[in-house]
Amino acid sequence: MRIVLIIIIIYLFNFNLYSQNREQIKIEYAPFMNFEESRPGATILTRNNSNQVYLKHKGVEMWCNQAIYYEKDDFVEAFGNVKVKEGDSLNMTSKYIEYSGKTQLAYASGDVVLIDPNSKLYTETLYFDRIKQEAYYNEKGKVIRDSSGTITSDIGRYFVKNKKYQFNQNVLLENPKYIVKSNRLDFYTATGYAFLYGPTTIDSKTSKIYCEKGFYDTDNDTGYFVKKSKIDYNDRIIKGDSIYFNRNKHFASASNNIKVIDTLNNTVVKGHYAEVFKEKDSVYITKNALAIIVQNKDSLYIHSDTLMITGPPEKRIVRGFYNSKIYKSDISGKSDSIHINQKTGLTQLINFYNLKSNDLFSKRNHPVLWHKKNQITGDSIHLISNFESKSLDSLKVFNNAFITSKDSLGDGFNQISGKILQGYFIDNELKIIDIIKNAETIYHLRNSENELIGIDKSKSASIKILMSENTAEEIKKLNQIDGNTYPENDYPENQKFLKGFSWRENERPKNIEDLFKDQIPFDLPVIKGIKDFPIEKKFFDEELINRVNNKRSENDKESRRIPSNFKKNKFE
Repeated sequence: MRIVLIIIIIYLFNFNLYSQNREQIKIEYAPFMNFEESRPGATILTRNNSNQVYLKHKGVEMWCNQAIYYEKDDFVEAFGNVKVKEGDSLNMTSKYIEYSGKTQLAYASGDVVLIDPNSKLYTETLYFDRIKQEAYYNEKGKVIRDSSGTITSDIGRYFVKNKKYQFNQNVLLENPKYIVKSNRLDFYTATGYAFLYGPTTIDSKTSKIYCEKGFYDTDNDTGYFVKKSKIDYNDRIIKGDSIYFNRNKHFASASNNIKVIDTLNNTVVKGHYAEVFKEKDSVYITKNALAIIVQNKDSLYIHSDTLMITGPPEKRIVRGFYNSKIYKSDISGKSDSIHINQKTGLTQLINFYNLKSNDLFSKRNHPVLWHKKNQITGDSIHLISNFESKSLDSLKVFNNAFITSKDSLGDGFNQISGKILQGYFIDNELKIIDIIKNAETIYHLRNSENELIGIDKSKSASIKILMSENTAEEIKKLNQIDGNTYPENDYPENQKFLKGFSWRENERPKNIEDLFKDQIPFDLPVIKGIKDFPIEKKFFDEELINRVNNKRSENDKESRRIPSNFKKNKFE
């Protein structure tokens, strides 16, 4: 027995010396070693009750319960509670491993766990190339990173140097706050950064995100999405060329070709920069900002330098600031600012006057509204719509009310002014106009043949006008102070216009494009940030296959998966 032990010790000593010279797999510790006729050229190494078999090769260490080492091929099969460690870059456990000292390629199977400092990979089979420092699985895998969640995919690669996973096919990232589904996801375990490629969704209780190229910081819950990007905030959908998202602040911003859709209130807002605060139920949008409110089969278009939409769906408010304009098929308007309450149907056209300003618009021009052939101005104008039918109900003009229309055939203007104007609509047609207090009129009177019979000029406490087909059918003057009807040729030249008259037809938006005709042009910024997904060489590329084929010996057995089982067509 003592002689056999001495022989084994001498064998191990000579073998280790030989292995060091050729940098072959080195047996550091093996309590038991024997040979079997059924395995020619193989040494069988077995653990004892205290210690496992311990092997080393060029910086990699391996522990197992039993190993079969083929010295000529420099190839080892390891069984039972296998552990492999390579510095800080590789820490792997499994039930079984094959490793070639020639190609430095490993194959692991059975409850494989690959550990890096920040995550753990679980799979049933795993290939690891020490030369390229890459791992690969193609039979489904799961990566767990505590702050990010769990990521599963059918195929995956791990790049040790960059601490990066490349997940492909049926990628699923599950986090307590959200779920990501994608075709490809590149994930960096050190930072928690995820790069998304191809059709991708991020679902949570409060939002649903879609993009075909994007980035998500899983540690800080922020994201950046480009290419067909979209966020669905339950009753609001945000689209844009570029979208930034902050889950913690319930905030999103978007740039270039933005569309915010309010599905409950039938409203669409467009522009080139937007900010959305979900918890505050607010949207801020600028740069060619345009709001579209669908009303029956028609739509109201609102343009301002800046638009804000605030409030819950049932109490939504639309505000426009600076150079506000509205357009609808039967009505249009212009003012400094606009305020629309979608619940009450109240639309307010407002100007903020600054008497110290040199800006003629802010000092002199009033909000203006055009309906059919009528121009209506005043210090502020209120339009009231029926909330249920979405049709125009009434109109109010406060202070310096003025309604003007061009005479149907001549060059003169019909004019009515007063302190307050109240108008009433029937089937979206202005049918009744009341001028209250300090009413004045200049009106061209025509007979049934449309012949001008005189020009009426009068003052009264108030006036009621009944309209038909957009012309005054009847004018009722209450408490008339004075008045006169002049033949056209006798009408005083210096009294053709009432005080405050201003014909502003050239400002009138006649279509949607006119809302932007005085808009200062600007160039859209070029969207940068996320490059197209990197096209990596395949794990089983030509270099790896050649490396395996060049170092395979003639006696390699097919049962040894590495390297003999590698076939190019299998992994393409």
